[in-house]
Amino acid sequence: MAFQLKSERKETETKTVRFPLSLIDRIEKAIVGKDVSFSGFVIQACEFALDNMDENEKE
Repeated sequence: MAFQLKSERKETETKTVRFPLSLIDRIEKAIVGKDVSFSGFVIQACEFALDNMDENEKE
């Protein structure tokens, strides 16, 4: 299954997360010209990772 960016908004809560600068650069390049924010990308990437984990890894 491929990761597909969506431009949807949901109820949110603010969390502080530190990212390596190289990862920030990669994410910013990936969202250029897309209708998605940095936060939106991170949320979707986390949802994708969780949805695609083996059941034993989720515990």
